[in-house]
Amino acid sequence: MALSASSHAQPSGATGVLVLGDGTVIWGKGFGATGSAVGEVCFNTAMTGYQEVMTDPSYDSQIVTFTFPHIGNVGANEEDHESRGLGAVGCVVRQEVTPHSNFRAQNEFVEWMKDHGKIGLSGVDTRALTRRIRMAGAPNAVIAHSPRGEFDLPALKAQAAEWSGLEGLDLVPGVTRDANEDWTGGHWQLGFGYGEGKATKPHVVAIDYGAKDNIFRNLVQAGAKVTVVPARVTLDEVLALQPDGVFLSNGPGDPAATGEYAVPVIKGLLERDVPLFGICLGHQMLGLAAGAKTAKMFQGHRGANHPVQRVGEGWGESTGLVEITSMNHGFAVDGETLPEGVEQTHVSLFDGTNCGISIKGKKAFGVQYHPEASPGPQDSFYLFEKFVGGLP
Repeated sequence: MALSASSHAQPSGATGVLVLGDGTVIWGKGFGATGSAVGEVCFNTAMTGYQEVMTDPSYDSQIVTFTFPHIGNVGANEEDHESRGLGAVGCVVRQEVTPHSNFRAQNEFVEWMKDHGKIGLSGVDTRALTRRIRMAGAPNAVIAHSPRGEFDLPALKAQAAEWSGLEGLDLVPGVTRDANEDWTGGHWQLGFGYGEGKATKPHVVAIDYGAKDNIFRNLVQAGAKVTVVPARVTLDEVLALQPDGVFLSNGPGDPAATGEYAVPVIKGLLERDVPLFGICLGHQMLGLAAGAKTAKMFQGHRGANHPVQRVGEGWGESTGLVEITSMNHGFAVDGETLPEGVEQTHVSLFDGTNCGISIKGKKAFGVQYHPEASPGPQDSFYLFEKFVGGLP
């Protein structure tokens, strides 16, 4: 079913619809949960890992268009979650989801989507939709599914047009933990599942702004004892845990909005020379705490195949080396606003945007991309080793 900006006539058999903020109506076949959900439409270029993508809390209030046409063919299982079912509100795919063919599958993707309250739409020209996002930016939209094909288009159009979008939104309260948690899960191995961390030092306190679980597993694999704390933790509460280092997690929404309460804590840690490592949203808020600014991106970066280059001082022979990375962000640190004493360490080879910073004189650094992968390449595990290995 083709992308159409002018004809709103519902095709026979259409049980799902995507309505963009400008009134564009895209029909398809709905699957998963029924009802409707509002969010920003983005696209992800990964060829694998749809379950990890859909449970990444950074995708909160987003509708993911998968550019790879065959989604759902390996089913779903209980090991590949990146959170407790949080993440994207829905997804758009090219081909109708077929029964799984994979020995690890415990459920069909269609049923998994239904169980987790997420709406899917198949039969869409995802190339055309992706091109639209690349040309016009990520639009606000409503995705809806009705097995009987009954939709109130005027109401859906109004809902899409009236949604505020992600700028200015602090979405972290809806995805962070409610209480402290001692994390023990480690590296996954086929046939054995996740290992268990036994380290007692160094102690890393991880602030959960909407973290992917594989980040904590990588910290454990690198040799750390990990305590996860809620996003609104105070500076005194962090220090009371006697951390050797503090990790700042990924998460959804506008970093400037979350920074209203997160940045003062990070500034306090910097003043006390506590080692810091930030990923994605955590990287952005480390930048804000250091005096830089963040900005909304035109279309964002999302996929498991994004080239990032090492730049700046301190790399030695690996200066200029390119890492293939996983990414998921619609905001970025503005590299032009980095103050004196904050060095740019990584840049995107797609558009030159900032992908890493280091604060001179401090053991504090961050990267915009996702070195924990899940899904994606594992070129950048060295960052976990660098952080944990540098702790007392």
